[in-house]
Amino acid sequence: MPHIFAPLTLEIIVLILGVFLLLAESLAKSGDRSWMGRWGVAVLAIVFGWSFFTTGDSGSVFYSADSTALFFKRIALLSTIGILVMALEFQTVLQRFIPGDGKGSGTGEFFALPVFTCAGLMFMASAIDFLLIFVALELSTISFYILVAYMRRQNASLEAGVKYLILGALGTGFLVYGITWVFGLTGETQLARIAQALPLQLAPGGRLHGSETAILFAVGLLLVALGFKVAAAPFQLWVPDVYQGAPTPVTAFLSVGSKAAGFIVLLRVLEPFVSQPVLGPKLVGILNVLAILSLAYGSLAALPQDNLKRLLAYSSIGHAGYLLVSLASLNPAAPDFAGATRTIGFYLVGYLLMTLLAFLVLTIVSSQSRGDDIAHFNGLSKRSPFLAFAMVVAMASLAGIPLTVGFYGKFMVFSAAVAAQKFLLVGIGIVSVAAGFYFYFRVIAAMFWREPGEQSPVVVSGLSKLAVATLVAGILLLGIFPGPVLNSIKVRNEPATASLR
Repeated sequence: MPHIFAPLTLEIIVLILGVFLLLAESLAKSGDRSWMGRWGVAVLAIVFGWSFFTTGDSGSVFYSADSTALFFKRIALLSTIGILVMALEFQTVLQRFIPGDGKGSGTGEFFALPVFTCAGLMFMASAIDFLLIFVALELSTISFYILVAYMRRQNASLEAGVKYLILGALGTGFLVYGITWVFGLTGETQLARIAQALPLQLAPGGRLHGSETAILFAVGLLLVALGFKVAAAPFQLWVPDVYQGAPTPVTAFLSVGSKAAGFIVLLRVLEPFVSQPVLGPKLVGILNVLAILSLAYGSLAALPQDNLKRLLAYSSIGHAGYLLVSLASLNPAAPDFAGATRTIGFYLVGYLLMTLLAFLVLTIVSSQSRGDDIAHFNGLSKRSPFLAFAMVVAMASLAGIPLTVGFYGKFMVFSAAVAAQKFLLVGIGIVSVAAGFYFYFRVIAAMFWREPGEQSPVVVSGLSKLAVATLVAGILLLGIFPGPVLNSIKVRNEPATASLR
């Protein structure tokens, strides 16, 4: 079908929405700002539907509109819609920790900033030039800096904001330094042109002007920066404290949207370098180490956690490890980036559904229980059977129980590792899954086998009920019928970075 709308209009509409919300918030009279969240959800849902009327057949030297980019943009849009629904539930908690007079005062930017973050994540999905990657990354990251520290009267939020700012700036420094090295060695910032320049620089003897160490050093700098973005070990030190201290909807956004955008950038950046016979084996070896560290650290560190946000933070590191396994399973002699993109894309869709569901239930329960420890879920099955069932589905999918989307995602990852004969990764992955069964099912045990600390029923709004039901249905349906998502991840045979118009 010929494309009806220019793909770039998706980002333009999202940016216009963000500007509109900021202007409306500044000009509107004081009062409840929940209308901003509802407007954001409605418009982003329209943009999401609009994305299906665009096709991946246009682009530029900076911007790719291929089907892979569109797929990851939809993940960014769905993530932001889910976060705005959580933000509506989180208003009462937010109001207690920000200065302002009257209901809703000071909360408007909390609904507008995620929209700008979404625009940055969407630009990252289409970025095929290091300059656009950097600008898009900064657009999303600066918004995250503000959102993490938004609850200015809570010390934990301020501390999380400072840590994220300092380590985020450090990660940005590594990214800029790595881009500088790549440009100095190849004279290019566009990824496809870098791929074309590398064979000219790599002599038959496997040397780049006498040594390939320079390119490996440059790619190492980029891996550090992107490792920070996707929360992979050993660049994960910021994750537990920032996830716990940030407002719960922001934690969910960091866990889902930021990780998805980080992995599409990682896929695009690695492709020109792993495809080189001299560099590929070394880079795949580095990815193996990152995958092992992420799986081991994320799973083992989650075992003793009593705070659910902190548990999900360590869990996020472990899931980054599973995603890295698919990259570490690439064959350097003939890397199948199309297959890796399908595996990562499907896994991220599943991770989006189950993580948003877990955080949405956490937001609703914690806002009415004044805490996000696992103990606050004691007896939830009596206070709200609907939410308890939803959390069971989320935890079961995160653990990888059959007939859930989480199981099929892990199955795809392990299949790729077995096909590549990465049996060490498979073994560590199995241990990680076993550990996950323990710490995820602690939450289920608290909901059904412990007496509730509070007797009052948990009230759920109509919009949240709809969101919870949709997420539960998505987790179960895609676990049984994964075809629709897999068929939508249409990866071209040629490199995705090949657009040079």
